[in-house]
Amino acid sequence: MDHDLLVTLKALSDASRLRIVGLLAARPYAVEELAENLGLAPGTVVHHLKRLSAAGLVESRPRRPYVEYSLKLDRLHAVGRMLDEMERGSEEEAVLPGPSGEPLPAFEAKVLRSFFEGGRLTSIPAQEKKRLVVLVYLRDRAFDEDRTYPEKEVNQRLGVFHPDVASLRRYMVDYGLMSRQSGQYRRARGSGAGAVAEAARAEA
Repeated sequence: MDHDLLVTLKALSDASRLRIVGLLAARPYAVEELAENLGLAPGTVVHHLKRLSAAGLVESRPRRPYVEYSLKLDRLHAVGRMLDEMERGSEEEAVLPGPSGEPLPAFEAKVLRSFFEGGRLTSIPAQEKKRLVVLVYLRDRAFDEDRTYPEKEVNQRLGVFHPDVASLRRYMVDYGLMSRQSGQYRRARGSGAGAVAEAARAEA
């Protein structure tokens, strides 16, 4: 984690300092005003302000007969953006990777986060474009070899992900992701990627 961000989060980890930030978000305050509002000794308020100032969250300016403290909103907004980026990064890391380990496009990643848990498909999406993302994902993992698969083996491989193997088999054939002939299944070469890209464009 970024050192400055860590310092800022530590500064905000105290309840009294959070209350000070809340007050300063409305307007500048002098130490004496903060102490009165918070029910704290002025010396304690000064200590907290020093921590907030060291974290780049608070600045001071003389205004006789006091020194007023105000919140640096730009720094607070920057912290919010950094935390948001960290959250998005964590979500992306939690997504199952693409077939070659490469990062998945945003739309596909979002769909897979929604419908997979612990490597299992929680439900078959009702929306066609989301269903297609799930089917391509399952096809690329369950049938990565370029060979024929008997229906029994297809059921076994799909059953690892979801119990409704009949629906998954039918959808894969209907969407052209797999071919079926005399009870034998084979993955269709190169199919699926274009349809998923089209689904992503429609979602955007």
